[in-house]
Amino acid sequence: MVKSFRLDSGLEARLERAARAEGTSTSESIRRAIGRYCEQVLGATLGPRLADVIGLGRGGGGRARRSGEAFRRVLRRKRRRSA
Repeated sequence: MVKSFRLDSGLEARLERAARAEGTSTSESIRRAIGRYCEQVLGATLGPRLADVIGLGRGGGGRARRSGEAFRRVLRRKRRRSA
């Protein structure tokens, strides 16, 4: 997809210097910068963003362990009433 945009002369000069320093084209430098920007704003997948907390919580089960059983009882009662 082709896009066009305007750069002020100072930013254009810096972009060209940065591209030369990386040994890439200005287009490639722009694509990389836009990719980094999108990741920063939108975030990567949720896994890497939560990696430092994944697995820290411990559930003991408790009442949640029996929730499916309780849900089935409620459904049975509702079916009996509607029948």
